[in-house]
Amino acid sequence: TVTLMVIGDSITRSAIAVARAYGVDGAAAAGAQAAVPAVAAPARLIDESRDAVEPWQALRDAGAVRNLRLSPEDVNRVFRESGRQDAAERGQEAADDALFIDLYVALASVPSIGRSLLGDAEWQRLKERLKPGQQAILVAGNGAYSFKGSGYVRGGIFDRIEIIQDEGSFRFRDRNHQRLADVVAQGAPALREVALFVVPEDAAFDPVKPWRLQLMVQRVLSVSDKAFVTFDLPYELPARYTRATTTASPTASPLASPDAPAAVAPRDEAPPALWRQIWRGKAVQVAILTAALLVLVGIFFFQDQLTSRPLLHDRLRLAFLAFALFWIGWYGQAQLSIVNVLTFFSALRTDFRWDYFLMDPLVFILWCATAISMVFWNRGAFCGWLCPFGALQELANRFARRLGLRQVTVRHGVNQRLSTLKYVIFLVLFGFSLYDLALAERLAEVEPFKTAIILRFLRDWPFVVFAVALVAAGLFIERFFCRYLCPLGAALAIPARLRIFNWLRRYRDCGNPCQRCNHECPVQAIEPTGEINPNECIQCLHCQMLYHHKQKCPHLIQKYGKRERRRAADSEPAVQEVVLHRAPGPNAPAPSEP
Repeated sequence: TVTLMVIGDSITRSAIAVARAYGVDGAAAAGAQAAVPAVAAPARLIDESRDAVEPWQALRDAGAVRNLRLSPEDVNRVFRESGRQDAAERGQEAADDALFIDLYVALASVPSIGRSLLGDAEWQRLKERLKPGQQAILVAGNGAYSFKGSGYVRGGIFDRIEIIQDEGSFRFRDRNHQRLADVVAQGAPALREVALFVVPEDAAFDPVKPWRLQLMVQRVLSVSDKAFVTFDLPYELPARYTRATTTASPTASPLASPDAPAAVAPRDEAPPALWRQIWRGKAVQVAILTAALLVLVGIFFFQDQLTSRPLLHDRLRLAFLAFALFWIGWYGQAQLSIVNVLTFFSALRTDFRWDYFLMDPLVFILWCATAISMVFWNRGAFCGWLCPFGALQELANRFARRLGLRQVTVRHGVNQRLSTLKYVIFLVLFGFSLYDLALAERLAEVEPFKTAIILRFLRDWPFVVFAVALVAAGLFIERFFCRYLCPLGAALAIPARLRIFNWLRRYRDCGNPCQRCNHECPVQAIEPTGEINPNECIQCLHCQMLYHHKQKCPHLIQKYGKRERRRAADSEPAVQEVVLHRAPGPNAPAPSEP
């Protein structure tokens, strides 16, 4: 969805620049006529006094409701005219007389139009919901093609429709959307989809000026080949719903009093940068991710208190892994990738601009957090706690253990040799990126992140089979992909030894003779000699749990065993010699005198 917004913004800004360069935007004519006095046309406002309910056909005849009707042949013809015969043939299976889409649009924040389409009860709720200056647009449709699509379910954005006015444009998000059962205007047809959209607060939109709804029709030909065309549905609020004013603001609220003085809107106010719009739209997600990162910092700073309680540590880690998979990965789509690293180095060599990297707030925050954490905890903060695919592997392995699947133990020497594969893969990708970044991005499909996390396994079968095979391997060897194949893990591990803190505590006899941590480390990051390899450690804190465990750590068992024996010895009473004298019985004969 961010890619679509970037493409749309780039095309719009480029078209404006070309238009101004060639004088086709009216700037030259305006400059030539600057000396000629002209009488400015009076500005107009929505007429709040007009709120009569009108039937469907009257709204259609007045132009308050606009319609776009397309057949499959209409769409195929536009694909052919754009040079995409292959995309046109992909849609030939529909009958020529079938209805592709019958789309209707209306400005529902106008009192008369809103009451007619929504009914009095829904109109009152809309009035309470709208803020001063905010508008609402009703979109409805029939036919085989949905104007909603499925993008808003995955990423919270309706990517098939866009509102364009002058040089600005905006899309709707799920929080701007309200599903309606039907249109209540008298004589309205039965409509399969009816949606009420509130214009985002940060969007520049004048309800009185002409605008258009742009419908995008896309056809997927292959994984890397998609074709799309757009259709415009122009809209202009009929004059009968407006009133003239000399000081009116073009964005005055439809709910404001008609007699209230309106502010004069500034002219030629540039819309905010695209990345700022995206950050504002994802403010809640940014806050949730920031809170999760603060929780993770607390886990690391108070790891001794946490790992001394094994059950709490296990439950908290399980919950955080589930958050990383379901919220950061499948919901937030914030899976970091080696492609980000390659793109960053490519930008350093060409045209580095921060706004390129600010387009996705969650990814940007995760990268900043990962870069900072490498100074303290090497790559483990991300790889062990924040990586959605890493979380998927560990959770799947936990489930496999519960089912009793036998785990494969890789010998230390073999594990060391296999772990070098990820560094080879990273260097190969980095080398190709210096030659051709697009080729390196295609080769980066060795990462299953796009298939398993971004697309949730909804992809062509070769990619799905590859991703499932890696997850399946992780059922028997925990974090198989992370340990042996992940180029992103290799890229983050290279500067791991530059960290300035060492938070993992060890005893003198760790590794000599004790080997418990070595055998129980989930990723075999502990050497037989007892040292922890920072390049492979994922900071799961399992070794720290053993460090504090009085029943599992041999050092503590021996230490507390000696203490108990010493305490028992000190508490024993001193041994005293007791002499017993037997007293004679009453019937015993008296001793004879000498």
